[in-house]
Amino acid sequence: MTDVTREAMEYDVVIVGAGPAGLSAAIRLKQLDPDCAVVLLEKGSEVGAHILSGAVLDPSGLDALIPDWKAKGAPLNTPVKEDNFYMLGEGGKIRVPNFPMPPLMNNHGNYIVSMANVCRWMAEQAEELGVEIFPGMSCSELVYDDKGGVKGVVAGEFGKNPDGTEGPNYEPGMELHGKYVFLSEGVRGSLAKEVIAKYDLSHGKEPQKFGLGMKEIWEIDPDKHREGTITHTMGWPLGSNAGGGSFIYHLENNQVYVGFVVHLNYKNPHLFPYMEFQRFKHHPMVADLLKGGKRVAYGARAISEGGFQSMPKMVAPGVALLGCSVGMVNVPRIKGNHNAMLSGKAAAEAAHAALAAGRASDELSDYEAEVRGGAIGKDLKKVRNVKPLWSKYGLLTSLGLGGFDMWTNTFGFSLLGTLGHGKTDAAATEPASKHKPIDYPKPDGKLSFDRLTNVAFSFTNHEESQPAHLQLKDASVPIGVNLPTYDEPAQRYCPAGVYEVVREEGKDPRFVINFQNCVHCKTCDIKDPSQNINWATPQGGDGPNYPNM
Repeated sequence: MTDVTREAMEYDVVIVGAGPAGLSAAIRLKQLDPDCAVVLLEKGSEVGAHILSGAVLDPSGLDALIPDWKAKGAPLNTPVKEDNFYMLGEGGKIRVPNFPMPPLMNNHGNYIVSMANVCRWMAEQAEELGVEIFPGMSCSELVYDDKGGVKGVVAGEFGKNPDGTEGPNYEPGMELHGKYVFLSEGVRGSLAKEVIAKYDLSHGKEPQKFGLGMKEIWEIDPDKHREGTITHTMGWPLGSNAGGGSFIYHLENNQVYVGFVVHLNYKNPHLFPYMEFQRFKHHPMVADLLKGGKRVAYGARAISEGGFQSMPKMVAPGVALLGCSVGMVNVPRIKGNHNAMLSGKAAAEAAHAALAAGRASDELSDYEAEVRGGAIGKDLKKVRNVKPLWSKYGLLTSLGLGGFDMWTNTFGFSLLGTLGHGKTDAAATEPASKHKPIDYPKPDGKLSFDRLTNVAFSFTNHEESQPAHLQLKDASVPIGVNLPTYDEPAQRYCPAGVYEVVREEGKDPRFVINFQNCVHCKTCDIKDPSQNINWATPQGGDGPNYPNM
């Protein structure tokens, strides 16, 4: 806490983050009690500005929350019609048939959506119910009560100088207090990270695992467009270097989502995830689809992949973690938005019951019990061994073993029990001396693009006079430790070109942080092998401005 004096506003529930989890919680609270005082704070310039997802949406979460969503005009316009899965080699492909896949992998009844637009629609539903939504309001600090519980957040602090001191137009922001505070910041949120550490919520759990997802929106030749078709691939170009794969989703208006995921537990620090994505688009199958089209948007974000065994305890005094703040992505299904919505609904119901009983600022244990024992837990428990099998045995072996395990889990048991993940993704990084550098082809400017050109298509902007929100715990580590040991992988794992090692003749190398480029993916906070980078929230409204990601 600082010594700044701030005004305070009181609410029943304060929600941080207007993603699917936070919005679902806000809507459900108002459905249960129209008089419940709910405020929703969003760091993006508008709701949806920072939302990036694949996304093929399982509508089960929306069905539970707003059963008449279709009549209310929810932007679920493209039902899945065709589902393809390929193993790629450098010049060819093998179609993997759908019939051996477990039933949970079926996409019948799901929709290709822009989650940014779904969240914008959900915000309209929330406001109609009386939820106060404040975009452009970063929550920079937690506020604790005298007993050490969470009682609120600091939001709307603006005008600090680069060195952190108060500038001439400094605004201290406000404290927003709640009987309960919900953190739905998405993957690796700065406040959730503080809560998990303060209350040791990950004790006894496996480490969280992550992937880096990168995505472009393309407008393609109408003759090649197949609305409702989804394609997933594995294999080339990653090979044995890393786990991951791609998605290609044909939505309406002759547009396709082209995305690529790299699991962040890769060993070789020379790996360049962004360039793997760009190289992927030159595969004949993809190049033929995109030829003659144009890229209209780009973005990136981390994905929580640890699943059932990595979910931390979700509650502490006065606070609950929702959605990706916990990590609720079903990795083989490549879906988590439905679980985020269900978590928001469950948290709201637990808070409503607590408030009705006259409680406040305690642990919402009913919420945690519902997540672990209800639909979310059942969804994630069935697939809990897929990710550790992939990490341990590689792609081909894990496909067989993971598929077998998912089939047995369909009948309620697993011969494998629950496998562990082992190391964190940061600790998985090995010294550069153990690996060969990877030679990546230069982007051609037609199918593939350099990072800075692509970042312009994320419409990212940060006020340059503020303190850098990418904080080094020790400024000497990048050049003194990471460069000689790991060839400073921040130069490569960042999908926005934030980090540079600048070499000038006659001078020692310098580590430069171009925080203005940051698309808020949080990869640096996750993958830095020295765990020396802390991602903090910048001032409100800054960051990407995604159109319909």
